[in-house]
Amino acid sequence: SSQSRFYRLMEFAVIVLYAVILGLVAPYIHARSEEYGTLLAPSVALATGAVFWTALTWLGFDYKEGYIWVICMVAMPLAMIIVSSRVAAARVHAREKALRG
Repeated sequence: SSQSRFYRLMEFAVIVLYAVILGLVAPYIHARSEEYGTLLAPSVALATGAVFWTALTWLGFDYKEGYIWVICMVAMPLAMIIVSSRVAAARVHAREKALRG
Protein backbone atom coordinates (compact mmCIF):
# COMPACT_ATOMS: atom_id res chain seq x y z
CA SER A 1 0.00 0.00 0.00
CA SER A 2 1.06 3.62 -0.40
CA GLN A 3 1.08 4.16 3.37
CA SER A 4 3.49 1.24 3.83
CA ARG A 5 5.79 2.64 1.12
CA PHE A 6 5.69 6.04 2.84
CA TYR A 7 6.77 4.51 6.17
CA ARG A 8 9.60 2.59 4.48
CA LEU A 9 10.78 5.81 2.86
CA MET A 10 10.69 7.62 6.21
CA GLU A 11 12.66 4.81 7.87
CA PHE A 12 15.31 5.10 5.19
CA ALA A 13 15.31 8.90 5.53
CA VAL A 14 16.01 8.62 9.26
CA ILE A 15 18.93 6.26 8.64
CA VAL A 16 20.33 8.57 5.94
CA LEU A 17 19.97 11.62 8.21
CA TYR A 18 21.68 9.81 11.07
CA ALA A 19 24.54 8.77 8.75
CA VAL A 20 24.94 12.39 7.62
CA ILE A 21 25.07 13.57 11.25
CA LEU A 22 27.64 10.90 12.06
CA GLY A 23 29.69 12.00 9.06
CA LEU A 24 29.61 15.59 10.28
CA VAL A 25 30.82 14.70 13.78
CA ALA A 26 33.34 12.05 12.67
CA PRO A 27 36.28 14.48 12.36
CA TYR A 28 35.68 15.59 15.95
CA ILE A 29 35.49 12.11 17.48
CA HIS A 30 38.37 10.49 15.62
CA ALA A 31 41.91 11.70 16.14
CA ARG A 32 43.27 10.85 12.67
CA SER A 33 40.36 12.03 10.55
CA GLU A 34 42.69 13.72 8.07
CA GLU A 35 43.83 10.25 6.97
CA TYR A 36 40.55 9.36 5.25
CA GLY A 37 38.14 11.19 2.98
CA THR A 38 35.12 13.10 4.15
CA LEU A 39 32.69 10.61 2.61
CA LEU A 40 34.16 7.46 4.15
CA ALA A 41 32.60 7.84 7.59
CA PRO A 42 29.02 8.59 6.51
CA SER A 43 29.21 5.97 3.75
CA VAL A 44 30.24 3.27 6.19
CA ALA A 45 27.56 4.38 8.65
CA LEU A 46 24.87 4.39 5.95
CA ALA A 47 25.87 0.98 4.60
CA THR A 48 25.91 -0.47 8.11
CA GLY A 49 22.52 1.03 8.92
CA ALA A 50 21.00 -0.27 5.70
CA VAL A 51 22.37 -3.78 6.20
CA PHE A 52 21.31 -3.97 9.84
CA TRP A 53 17.88 -2.50 9.13
CA THR A 54 17.26 -4.94 6.30
CA ALA A 55 18.51 -7.93 8.27
CA LEU A 56 16.48 -7.02 11.35
CA THR A 57 13.39 -6.42 9.24
CA TRP A 58 13.81 -9.86 7.65
CA LEU A 59 14.17 -11.31 11.16
CA GLY A 60 10.76 -9.90 12.06
CA PHE A 61 11.58 -6.67 13.87
CA ASP A 62 9.05 -3.89 13.32
CA TYR A 63 9.93 -0.22 12.93
CA LYS A 64 7.56 0.54 15.82
CA GLU A 65 9.76 -1.47 18.17
CA GLY A 66 12.62 0.30 19.87
CA TYR A 67 15.05 -2.59 19.51
CA ILE A 68 15.54 -2.17 15.77
CA TRP A 69 16.29 1.53 16.22
CA VAL A 70 18.69 1.01 19.13
CA ILE A 71 20.60 -1.74 17.33
CA CYS A 72 20.98 0.35 14.17
CA MET A 73 21.81 3.56 15.99
CA VAL A 74 24.57 1.83 17.99
CA ALA A 75 25.95 -0.30 15.14
CA MET A 76 26.30 2.64 12.74
CA PRO A 77 28.79 4.75 14.74
CA LEU A 78 30.67 1.66 15.95
CA ALA A 79 31.24 0.45 12.40
CA MET A 80 32.12 3.97 11.29
CA ILE A 81 34.77 4.33 14.00
CA ILE A 82 36.24 0.86 13.48
CA VAL A 83 36.49 1.14 9.68
CA SER A 84 37.82 4.71 9.67
CA SER A 85 40.39 3.82 12.35
CA ARG A 86 41.62 0.86 10.31
CA VAL A 87 41.78 2.92 7.11
CA ALA A 88 43.69 5.69 8.90
CA ALA A 89 46.12 3.20 10.44
CA ALA A 90 46.68 1.47 7.09
CA ARG A 91 47.40 4.78 5.38
CA VAL A 92 49.83 5.89 8.09
CA HIS A 93 51.58 2.51 7.90
CA ALA A 94 51.80 2.68 4.10
CA ARG A 95 53.19 6.21 4.22
CA GLU A 96 55.82 5.26 6.82
CA LYS A 97 56.79 2.21 4.79
CA ALA A 98 57.16 4.33 1.65
CA LEU A 99 59.31 6.87 3.49
CA ARG A 100 61.61 4.14 4.79
CA GLY A 101 62.05 2.83 1.28
